[in-house]
Formats: sequence, structure tokens, C-alpha cells
Amino acid sequence: MAMIERTWRIAKQAAADQVIITTDDLRIEAAAKKFGAEVVRTREQCANGTERVFEALTNMKATPDVVLNLQGDAVLTPPWILDNIIEAMRADSSVQIATPATKMTMPQFQDLIGQKAQGIVGGTLVVFDKKFNALYFSKSPIPFIRPDVISDAKADVPVYRHIGLYGYRYSALKQYLSLPQGILEKVEGLEQLRALENGVPIRVVLVDYLGRTHWSVDSPDDIGRVEKIIAAQGELFS
Repeated sequence: MAMIERTWRIAKQAAADQVIITTDDLRIEAAAKKFGAEVVRTREQCANGTERVFEALTNMKATPDVVLNLQGDAVLTPPWILDNIIEAMRADSSVQIATPATKMTMPQFQDLIGQKAQGIVGGTLVVFDKKFNALYFSKSPIPFIRPDVISDAKADVPVYRHIGLYGYRYSALKQYLSLPQGILEKVEGLEQLRALENGVPIRVVLVDYLGRTHWSVDSPDDIGRVEKIIAAQGELFS
């Protein structure tokens, strides 16, 4: 089964009113229609997924209040994570942008540090304030953990891995795309930093994978690992 179909089936399990695949690629459109997905074509000139989502919305008859941007390769994102974002935004109308994060154990953090030491750039971390509004996102390990703490495998550390999924109010999405790209976004390569640089808050929603393994497909090498995880733990949809 193709990644895009797996991700679509996961999204269909969530409490979303409508699931749409947006693409500028005829091959993806044809494949998606074969397995029954609703597809909206966009221009090739879209710079990123956020811009593509907004363009797709402008082609729709009705504009939804809350929009989730789920990447097509997110085959290990459980549907209840999507529900967590939807619920957080429905519960608090002041939340304009929301994104999930999961707390890491010390062994997981140590593993991440080891990967980054080998030049593997995957994995974004986030720190947030007491109201769960993001302070910063980075590909670097944040916050800094002292050596005497990091050597303790049982240490409870405030390290949170960001999950690349976003919920937007339509107005916030429109505002985001009107903002200029900032220096932090450019150097980190993280588009969410544009919002923070311009004072637009992002609510961090803490989520639990309930024993499922989180992994992202950032390179062809990740595909084999993801396939092994699915084989061992099963699909996330029925």
C-alpha cells in the first residue's frame, strides 16, 4: 500500500468532517482517486504544504473553521493525535494554530543526540511556556541538558519532540501566508518559526502515542524502518 493511501486511511479514522488530498502531481491525483479519496489540484508554484493547503481552501465552496495539515508521508501518526488537535481547538476558540508534541524519555533523547551526532537531521524539538504556547522549535537538542543529568537514564527531563502536524483557524492560516519569511525560519528550515518570529502564538498539545512508535519519513532510508514498525505493530486504521 502506498504511503499516501495509508495516511489518508489514518485521517479518515479521525473525527474530521472532511478529508482532502491536495497535490500538484497528476500521478498522485490519479492514485488517490483510485482508492476513493477526494482530491483538490493546486499549482506547482506552492512553496510548501501550508501554502498548498490554503490554495486548496480557496477552491472550496465552504471554508472550514479548523483546518489540519497532515503530510502525506505521516504513516505512523495515530488518528487519535489528529483528534487531540481538533479537540484542543474546539475547546478553546482563542487557539489560532495548534501542533502536537510528545515527551521523550532520557534514553530516547540520548538516541536522538546520537543520531544528530552522525549527521541525521530528522527530529524537531520544542520548548513551551506554562500556558503551552511554543517558545521555540529547533532541529538542535533543546533545552540544553547538563552532562550530569543526561548520564542518568531515569532522569525526568523537559524534552519534547515536535510532531509535524498543524491545526489552523482559516484566518490564522491566511495571516501566516501574508507574513515575510524570517531569518530563524531560513536558518533552521522550519516554517513554523515564521509565526513565532511575528508574534503569532502556537499552542502545543501534549499527546500520547499509547505504546506506538513515532518515526518520520525524512529520507529514503526511513522507509525500511517504517515498514518494520508497521509489520511489528500493525496498521493504524481498520
